[in-house]
Amino acid sequence: MNAMEINKMIGAVLGTVFAILTISILSDAIFDRPAPEKPGYVLAGGEAGGGEAGGGEAGGAAAAGPEDIKALLANANIEAGATVFKKCTSCHTAEKGGANKVGPNLFGVIGRGVGTHEGFSYSAAMKEYGAGKSWDYDALNAFLFAPKGAVKGTAMGFAGVKKTDERANLVAYLRSLADTPVPLP
Repeated sequence: MNAMEINKMIGAVLGTVFAILTISILSDAIFDRPAPEKPGYVLAGGEAGGGEAGGGEAGGAAAAGPEDIKALLANANIEAGATVFKKCTSCHTAEKGGANKVGPNLFGVIGRGVGTHEGFSYSAAMKEYGAGKSWDYDALNAFLFAPKGAVKGTAMGFAGVKKTDERANLVAYLRSLADTPVPLP
């Protein structure tokens, strides 16, 4: 091998490395995806690295449990609750006599026995949790705050409604979905 062939091989290797680096830098500039300011979903159980001693609002709230909403129910906004309920409509219906979807129909849910809606096949965890219980304001508040925290092993994959006022509005809306709404506490 003479010097000319060695120079050609080194030039080819350097050219290839230059081309790869240039393409990498350009693709990073074109397809840059900055991190969102806040996460799209809050996972039940707190933020990563938050833990119980953690810093985040979700971490502290999960350890403490849901705030009591009974005092807020008297002034809760049913229309705002209907807006919050839109999160639920992919799995639940709310009209009287409505069909079950992935979750049971929620018409008349407050005061109804837990895991007793006709024609819906509840998970074993929900059946065990609901034995002899009914959906009162406290039980519904705890379940809507963190379904998997309230009923270990539930099939419901929803992370929960963490904001107290939204949860109160949602419960007020669910209360209105009945022929005779259960009296406020």
